[in-house]
Amino acid sequence: MYTLYFSPGTASFVVHWMLLELGVPFELERVNFADRAQKRPEFLRLNPRGHVPVLLIDGRAYSESAALLMILAERHPEARLSPALGSPDRYAFLEAMVYLANELLPAFRAWFYVDDFASADHHEDALAHARTRIEAVFAELDRWLSDGRAHLLGADLTVADLLATMLARWSRRMPRPADSWPNLAAYLTRMKQLPSLREVHAREGLTDWID
Repeated sequence: MYTLYFSPGTASFVVHWMLLELGVPFELERVNFADRAQKRPEFLRLNPRGHVPVLLIDGRAYSESAALLMILAERHPEARLSPALGSPDRYAFLEAMVYLANELLPAFRAWFYVDDFASADHHEDALAHARTRIEAVFAELDRWLSDGRAHLLGADLTVADLLATMLARWSRRMPRPADSWPNLAAYLTRMKQLPSLREVHAREGLTDWID
């Protein structure tokens, strides 16, 4: 049994989506950011960094969205959401997951929480830097998709697609959102047809972007 500590639309979104895609039993514990519940002692005992997602696996807490996706894919190989251990395709998969996690997750954090990264008189520069970094990754993903592949790594859906799609969703109100790139736009249109993606939007009460 899994228990996911989540807040709608945050990085926990992709883990919630993954659990739905897997079709496994799980429980949800909502963390109310408005009340700063993520900074309370009972939550900090689960994740001292005070962030969601936190996923309890057999009663033990784990965090970091990209890592949780890979853990779940490894625990449920029948879902075929990551290449098999030892297969050559797995190397490109691991490279893609680390690339997305290293480049986009920190850049989006700087975009959304600029006060944590720059003083007020440097906000404009910090936001410009974050935007440049985010757009560079979207341009690279668009290049990957330019050969007509259905998913980021080829014909098969992997958790890299789930992570990339969540991050693309985060860009929806940016000056240049992910669907400004033509190949990426077509890819996101396909991803939006996945029933599990539509279901996680409904369960988290999110109505924008999906339609």
